[in-house]
Amino acid sequence: MIILVLNCGSSSIKYQVIDMKSATENRLLAKGQVERIGLTDGILTHKPADKEKFELVKSIPDHTTGINLILSTITDPEHGVIGSLNELGAVGHRVAHGGEYFPDSAVVDKEVIKKIESCFELAPLHNPANMKGIMAIENILPGVPQVAVFDTSFHQSMPAKNFLYALPYKYYEQYRVRRYGFHGTSHKFVARKACELTGVDYDHSRIITCHIGNGASVTAILNGKSYDTSMGFTPVDGLIMGTRTGEVDPGALIYIAGKEEMSLSKLSDMINKQSGMLGLTGISSDMRDIEAAVAKGDERARLAHEMYNERVKKFIGAYTAEMGGVDLIVFTGGVGENGPEFRESVCSGLEFMGVEFDKEANAGVRGKDRILSKPASKVKVAVISTNEELVIASDTFRLLKKRSE
Repeated sequence: MIILVLNCGSSSIKYQVIDMKSATENRLLAKGQVERIGLTDGILTHKPADKEKFELVKSIPDHTTGINLILSTITDPEHGVIGSLNELGAVGHRVAHGGEYFPDSAVVDKEVIKKIESCFELAPLHNPANMKGIMAIENILPGVPQVAVFDTSFHQSMPAKNFLYALPYKYYEQYRVRRYGFHGTSHKFVARKACELTGVDYDHSRIITCHIGNGASVTAILNGKSYDTSMGFTPVDGLIMGTRTGEVDPGALIYIAGKEEMSLSKLSDMINKQSGMLGLTGISSDMRDIEAAVAKGDERARLAHEMYNERVKKFIGAYTAEMGGVDLIVFTGGVGENGPEFRESVCSGLEFMGVEFDKEANAGVRGKDRILSKPASKVKVAVISTNEELVIASDTFRLLKKRSE
């Protein structure tokens, strides 16, 4: 089954075309992205597995135009990877928020669409964009089955003691205000892959996965199920991120809002887009820029860098305590995969937990799967390249195969 995977953002679409030959055998045919949707100089970047990269700059006014451009590119005689759209067996979509409706991925129908729309207010920057992709495919390729894969599904196994907030209980009953967690597809994928690499038993183990990038979260996985996670009701909670605050005393936000006479929308903009590493350094939200500033002796950049690393270490310690120990620590995401200095900083000082970090194995490792702990280490440490698109394709294949049986 050839599956088109779409990850629609507010002004971009990432995609992959994957040939799922079976549940365990697959082949990437192409990947790419459409950027700057809504602008006259939109960009398509298409990377076939066995052909030269293709780029195109043109006006891409909306998501439907962008998806049409993707479909015409993947079937193009010169740049394409399939002969016609008839070869597409299904389309899988990344959807950020499924609320409490979806403990698993779901085949898209009218009821699923209604439930995704009801979660718009929980993820106003993500779910509407994800829905644009679903509706565009429905209009362009009516009859082609679609599957929604939710960032929140993996975390639906968390016990109430870990997902509830200490707010009046009526707000959970009326509005479902609780910890949902995100990056679920990534946490699930890298945990399984790291277990294969290290020999740890996924279904009988204590794993901590660290998805660290511009958005970042840490998850405790107990016996194959999400037990706790750092992101909360929204992706703002938990770790310091590129532009998001991470955990912060809500009283401080009330105080600042009063002093600055901020509206709720301005306060939301501040904690989502002006804080994190950008707010601390005043330089950038990109870790590469911040590390360059640290090298030049910028004191605020150095402080922010230390805070960033220490917050990850703090969650590892907390989740180790929650699970009564840890067998495997996994790093992934843009910074997690490409930051050897970051990984060493986080693991430094964890010897008391049984972590024997191998600095030589870690040195220079970027974007590769590798064990980073010494052979005698009681706790395994690994870096794993995430592949959320493959998870989406696998779930799409699984659900449609089950439906046809």
